[in-house]
Amino acid sequence: MSFARLDELGRKLEALEHALAILGADEATHMAVGGGAKRAEALSALAGMHHRQATAPEISDWIAAAETEALNDDQRLAVREFRRQYTNMTCLPTEFVERQTAARLRCEQLWRDLRAKNDWAGLQPALEGIVAIAREEAALRSEALGLDPYDALMEQYDPGNRVADITPVFTDLKAFLRDFVPEALAVQQERLAKSPKRPLSGVYAIERQRELGLAMMGAVGFDLTRGSLSVSHHPFCGGVPSDVRITTRYKTSDFLSALMGVLHETGHALYEQNLPEAWSHWPLGKARGMAVHESQSLFVEKQLGRNPAFWQWALPLVEQHLGERWSMEEILPHVHHVERGLIRVDADEVTYPLHVILRYELEQELISGRLAVADLPEAWDARMRDYLGLSTFDNPADGPMQDVHWPSAAFGYFPSYTLGAMMAAQQWAALSREHPSVDDEIARGHFETVNAWRRDKIWSQASRWSTPDLLERATGERLNAAHFTAHLKKRYGR
Repeated sequence: MSFARLDELGRKLEALEHALAILGADEATHMAVGGGAKRAEALSALAGMHHRQATAPEISDWIAAAETEALNDDQRLAVREFRRQYTNMTCLPTEFVERQTAARLRCEQLWRDLRAKNDWAGLQPALEGIVAIAREEAALRSEALGLDPYDALMEQYDPGNRVADITPVFTDLKAFLRDFVPEALAVQQERLAKSPKRPLSGVYAIERQRELGLAMMGAVGFDLTRGSLSVSHHPFCGGVPSDVRITTRYKTSDFLSALMGVLHETGHALYEQNLPEAWSHWPLGKARGMAVHESQSLFVEKQLGRNPAFWQWALPLVEQHLGERWSMEEILPHVHHVERGLIRVDADEVTYPLHVILRYELEQELISGRLAVADLPEAWDARMRDYLGLSTFDNPADGPMQDVHWPSAAFGYFPSYTLGAMMAAQQWAALSREHPSVDDEIARGHFETVNAWRRDKIWSQASRWSTPDLLERATGERLNAAHFTAHLKKRYGR
């Protein structure tokens, strides 16, 4: 029976994916610097092994035969998703996958060292190699999928997303934010004039911050028996659903920076931990793309973590772990602080989308060849000046070197962040309509209603539906940016 053959293959592929994920997470957290070259070789070999098994010619026959077998609804959906994955994987030769894996790992390792030194000249040649490989990938996928090159890259992160659909939404959002950022800053200034902000003490031991983060992770639903919290250069959520690896980075001067990073990555982790275990070895059981994934992380970080109701519950925990007592009036100006800044991961809700739109625009130009890597710092600075009134001239570490995505060859990923923010706001609006007292529950530290809604509407659905269909089934409508702008106006406007 061909379905059974696919099921057996799925289990073998899952084992390789497990090894790749854990070795990758370890490489970014605990591996000694001297292990980089050999780790890149090992991951490259494993990636090649996985790709060869996942793209074997006979699989096409198994899929075709399985489609004719007597299957239940879930099994038919599983075969459909297996075909989609097979089509996307056979776009790339195994030789290319091995070469790309080795190159991106070495470039990412170089980036970790050179970003701290603000050494763009040292990174540029390696990044030029990565962009060349990304263009090669885009061309291979474009030909096989019948999509424009950048659309073909986005398809790997969010099936169905297209530049033609996203660009108008981002253009309107950019226009809205040009007016709203000054308004939010003015409102903030008016409030501070009436009640000056109490400064953070600036004395926050890393271990105490870590314990606070773990306490909040557990409270919002993270299963600490199937995951962990570590430190990395760039916060991420990796590993596998049975062993989720969350990382953050700490500032002893500011506990909110790491805490918000932990909450963000916990949102990713909750999605992974609550995917249907019975289908974990099939594409059907995987998360439905990165926009949905980012909607889950931003839901926890923004809709929960910056919700005043959340802080009614959280302040005693802060006092318990950090030894500082805060009132709601004192903490909210920090939680809702708006500021034009250079760093995306530290950006507030209002300015964050502009960071993403900047990257979305630049990486399209990089992939098309309209922008050379050598000209990236200048192009970045020009857009940063335009969108946020800030300059990264002679500061590439806080410009095109600040994110790990491009050194690791993740082109087509960035749109997911702002699409995810919009989807998170829309999900919160739907949840609030169904459960009007949800803020009262959150203020008491009860997250069961929130998690039950998300488990039913999002997590358990995995990859059964396309992103637009999943959102519509969960909220009753297609993506509607009005929920996001309304959320910003309510929290930060007049």
